[in-house]
Amino acid sequence: MSAITDYVDFSQKSLQFSALSIAFNPIFWNVVARLGIFRDHLYNEALKDQPYYEPIHQPWIAYILFAIGNVFVLSSMWALGITGTYLGDYFGILMDAPVTGFPFNVSDAPMYWGSTMSFLAVALYRGKVAGLLLTLEVFIMYWLALQWEDPFTAEIYAKREREKAKEKGGKSS
Repeated sequence: MSAITDYVDFSQKSLQFSALSIAFNPIFWNVVARLGIFRDHLYNEALKDQPYYEPIHQPWIAYILFAIGNVFVLSSMWALGITGTYLGDYFGILMDAPVTGFPFNVSDAPMYWGSTMSFLAVALYRGKVAGLLLTLEVFIMYWLALQWEDPFTAEIYAKREREKAKEKGGKSS
């Protein structure tokens, strides 16, 4: 009987890198999910340590922003499902077509802008100038992410359509 080492060369860097990349994805996404919760916790803790500024304390605006922001985030997750929510397109898991119904008919990035609204809501609810500055950072970071995310998503769907057209053209000839 042969040993597995007769058929698998464990010393090859390509095999090791492949195994690491396979392990990386589920580990990374599980860590990222926890980091998001941790990020929100750190934001709240940071605001506790900041001075209160009465003119920024706007609870009713905060309630509205928080409600709209969460509707955007939660309805996005519902519309995209698990794979669409957690970057399935980056791993080749594409939807039949890009989602264009609510909330994507209101915003191209409802998760990002809904999350930004929630950060702003907390800053206004607590009356914290530092919260406004951190919300600005959230906005900038999401805006920067969209600068490569939107073109990437558009290209992978366009590529799929080109491949479908090529297959269709090849079958009819």
